[in-house]
Amino acid sequence: MLIDRRDDFAMGIRKTWHILGISPLAYGTRHLASLREQGVMFVHGEITALDPARRGLRVDRADVEADALVLALGAAHAVDAVPGLAEHGADAWTLGTVDRTHGAVDAFRGGRVLVGIFGAPYSCPPAPYELALLLADRLEERGIVAEVTVFGPAPITLPILGAAGCATLDGRLVERGIPYLAGRTAAAVHPDAVEFTSGEREPFDLLLAIPPHRVPRVLVDAGLAAPDGWVKANPATLETDHAGVYAIGDCTSIGLSNGMALPKAGALAERAGEAVVERIAARLDGEEPDATFDGVGACFIEMGSGEASMIRGDFFADPPLAILTEPTREQRAEKERFESDRLARWFGA
Repeated sequence: MLIDRRDDFAMGIRKTWHILGISPLAYGTRHLASLREQGVMFVHGEITALDPARRGLRVDRADVEADALVLALGAAHAVDAVPGLAEHGADAWTLGTVDRTHGAVDAFRGGRVLVGIFGAPYSCPPAPYELALLLADRLEERGIVAEVTVFGPAPITLPILGAAGCATLDGRLVERGIPYLAGRTAAAVHPDAVEFTSGEREPFDLLLAIPPHRVPRVLVDAGLAAPDGWVKANPATLETDHAGVYAIGDCTSIGLSNGMALPKAGALAERAGEAVVERIAARLDGEEPDATFDGVGACFIEMGSGEASMIRGDFFADPPLAILTEPTREQRAEKERFESDRLARWFGA
């Protein structure tokens, strides 16, 4: 049984493409009800309560109990956590707001664009830089004169890579005239500027925001996470402290040997989900499960000019290993295949 508040699915990579007018969200959207043809019972509803001790949950007004429960509730986007953000920023991270954000980009006629990272961690760490690079390309194609700037709380663009590992990305940003303002924590958003906790202000004509991410409240109420934290799961098995209850994806925090956390990336959630499926299947067959999640995965970052790079990581190594490949057109094409292959596998042709 799959329970989801949405009745359709689209990969996160589609958000930026839709916002910038590269390719519509609808082209990569599939109806979850179609999974019934593959034997998956789909329930469209909101999970309003969880009882992990009983592997139970409430969906709207109905109670459900399970032999195994996999929590993949993602992260809530707390736009209201920063005063003025909801009023003066365009949310570039929430599927439900991409049409409005596309409209803001389409109406933009020049000036200063800020791509703002309003908190960490957030889903898909390289994506804000991808958004900035692709936006610079699109504005240039339209003959619009603009300055694009990215800011965020991290001391370097992608801390998981280390300073040296960021060189390829940093070089591409410099080449395109896109500065990264490091160590900036937003205190408030005004109609024409972001105010940081340092008192400094950064002006804008268009603000594209990655809102602060929070663990969904229903997981806090169930005792699975602290209000300012995330669900803790065994790194290898993804099982929580409750037998038969697993957690994968953005709602979790899995610590690494260097003190950082496993990036909130869809490709890693996919790998984790595959390990969980194998473990559940073994248990239901009366066998001792031996499948584990190894923390290995890769994701794409478009670098503009029709090229993309990949971040390849062995995140459970000590220390974690992560590299950024040089950008190529072949990797950009591979990113498109990544989406189409999975949609075909999961939903059929």
